Amino acid sequence: MNNLSGIDERLIESILDKVDRPARYIGGELGAVNRQKNEGDISFAFCFPDTYELAMSHLGMKILYEILNDTPGVICERVCMPWKDMYVLLKENNIPLFSLENRTPLNEFDIVGFTFQYEMNFTNVLAMLELGGVEILSRDRKDNSPIVIAGGPSCCNPEPMSSFIDAFFMGDGERGNIEICECIRSAKQKGFGRRETLLLLSQIQGIYVPEFYSVNYNNDGTIKEVVPNIDSVPQNPRRRIEKSIEDLPFPKKPIVPFTQAVHDRMVLEIMRGCTQGCRFCQAGMLYRPVRERSVESLMEYARAQEKATGYEEISLSSLSSGDYSHIDELVEKLIAEFSKKRVSVSLPSLRLDSQIKGALEEASKVKKSGLTLAPEAGTQRLRDVINKRITNYDIMQRVKEAFEIGYSNIKLYFMMGLPTETYEDLDGIVNIAKCISEYYYSLHKRPKGLRITVSTSTFVPKPFTPFQWAKQDDLETILKKQEYLRNSLRIKGVQYNWHEAELSVLEAAIARGDRNMGRVIYGAYKNGAMLDSWREHFSYDIWKKAFLDNNINMDFYSSREREYDEILPWDIIDIGVSRDYLMRENERAKKAQTTRDCRQGCMGCGLQNIEGVCV
Repeated sequence: MNNLSGIDERLIESILDKVDRPARYIGGELGAVNRQKNEGDISFAFCFPDTYELAMSHLGMKILYEILNDTPGVICERVCMPWKDMYVLLKENNIPLFSLENRTPLNEFDIVGFTFQYEMNFTNVLAMLELGGVEILSRDRKDNSPIVIAGGPSCCNPEPMSSFIDAFFMGDGERGNIEICECIRSAKQKGFGRRETLLLLSQIQGIYVPEFYSVNYNNDGTIKEVVPNIDSVPQNPRRRIEKSIEDLPFPKKPIVPFTQAVHDRMVLEIMRGCTQGCRFCQAGMLYRPVRERSVESLMEYARAQEKATGYEEISLSSLSSGDYSHIDELVEKLIAEFSKKRVSVSLPSLRLDSQIKGALEEASKVKKSGLTLAPEAGTQRLRDVINKRITNYDIMQRVKEAFEIGYSNIKLYFMMGLPTETYEDLDGIVNIAKCISEYYYSLHKRPKGLRITVSTSTFVPKPFTPFQWAKQDDLETILKKQEYLRNSLRIKGVQYNWHEAELSVLEAAIARGDRNMGRVIYGAYKNGAMLDSWREHFSYDIWKKAFLDNNINMDFYSSREREYDEILPWDIIDIGVSRDYLMRENERAKKAQTTRDCRQGCMGCGLQNIEGVCV
C-alpha cells in the first residue's frame, strides 16, 4: 500500500484487527486503480456517504470511477463512510479518514465529491468531512482546502446541504465531472483563490454554487425570493442532460470487492429515463428523457465485465426494464452466450403491463431468482391517481406467467399514504396478496415453496414531482396504517415488510427543506446522528431534539400542503421539466385522470423546449 501522507501504517493495521469486516477499508481489489499523483494532476475523492457494501453496489460510482481514472491527469480514489467501530477508532487514534487506494487523507484531495442518493445519509457527509480533516461549513474553508462538490438525485433540492457543499452538480455526470476537473486544474494553474474558483465552476452547465445566491423569507417562514447576489451566475442553473448515452463510456473493468456487496454482480444500464409519468416518482422526472443503449454495445460491455470479474449474474438496470425496446432480443442473446458459463440474467424494475413472459422464460433457463413487481397501490382508483396505468388483471397475468415458468418467489412493492388514500385502498393491497396466494394453491401443478413478500414504503412527497405540493401523513396516521396492514396480511404464504415510519417523516422534512434545515442536520450530527439509514443506529429522539433546539417545526416541512403560489426551496434549479406541467399533473391526479406514456405522444413536460434533448 502506497502512502505519502504520514499516516502510520502499523497503527492502521492494528486498528483493522479490531473492527468488523476489515475488508471494507483495505482497498487493493481486482480492478482498483492505484496511481501516485504527479505534478499538475487533479485528485478526486469519490465519496459515498454510506458503507462500503452499498458503495460497491452503486452504478454511478463504477461509471465515474472508470471515466475519471481514464482521463489523463486525473486520479480518482474512493472514500466510504466507516462503520461506527472504525469511526470511533479513527477518532481515538487521531487518524484522518482516508481513501481506499492510497490511504490519502480526505483533506489532501483537490476535489471531494459526494454522491447524494438518500437524504438520511446527510449526517454521514458531515461525519466524513470532519473525520477527513475538511472544514464542515463551506464558509470556514481556506484557499488550500478541497473544493467540496455533490451530485446525485438528492441534490435536486440543494438547499438543506447548502451550508456544507461548495458546489452542486445536477444531471448526467459523465462529461460534466471531467469539465469540473479541468476547471479546477485551470484555476490552480492561474493561482485563483477559492471564490474565484467557485465563480469559474458556476459557468459549467449543471453547477449551482449556493454562495452566489441569497434567500429572503416571509414572516410565516415561507420563501419570499431566491436571487443571485452576483451578476455572472445563471438565474436558474439548468440540469445537465446528455442527449445520448450510447456513446458515453461504461465500465468494462469494474472493481470486484473482497467482501460481498449488496448487489454482487455485473450491471448493465440498458436505458436511462422513463416515459411512464408516475406522479410520485422523482427519478422518473429527474432522468428524463428516455435514452437507450444498443443491444450490440450492451453485449460488448457484458463480455468485458464477465472477463474482468468472473461474476455469475448479470443485472439489467433501468427505471423500467420492460420498457426497453429490445428487451427480448437482449435477454435471448445474453442467455445464448453466457448460459454455458452458468451466468444468469436478472430482470429488476419490471412494469406490470410489459410483455415480459419471453424475457422471463429466457432468464429462468439458468436461474430463477424471483419476480419483483411494483403495483404501488391496491386499488384501480388510487393507481389512476398516481398514474400507474395497470389493472388487477395485469398483475394476475404476470403472476400466472411466473408460476407457469416455475417462479414461486413473488415480491410486491406498494406505497402507503399516497394522496387521497383511504382504508379501502389498503384493503386492495391485502386482496391482491390474497388472490395470488389462493390462485397458487388452486393449481394442480405448481412450483414449490410459495413466498409472497409484500413491502410497503411510506409516501414521501419529493421535489420536482406532481406531488411536491402534497402533505405527508403524520406519524400517528402512518403507524396506524402499518398496524392495520400487519393484522390484515396474515395470509398463507405471505410475509409483510414495512419501512420505519419515523425515518419516512424525517426524509420528507429534509427532502423539502430550505436552508434553515442545515441547522437541524448540523445539530443532529453534533448530538450523535450518523448512519441514520441503519435501524440499529437511527435515533428519532436525536432528530426531534435538533428541531427543537433550532426552533424549527418538522411538520412545517413534512405534513404541510403547499399552495401553487408558494416559492419552493428547489425552484432555483431548472431540471427541464416545467412547473406548469407538474401542476397540470397534480390537478389530473385530484380527478383520478391518467396521462398517457410519452412515447405515445408528447405531453409537454418542458423538455421539448430544450433543443436536441427530447425527441
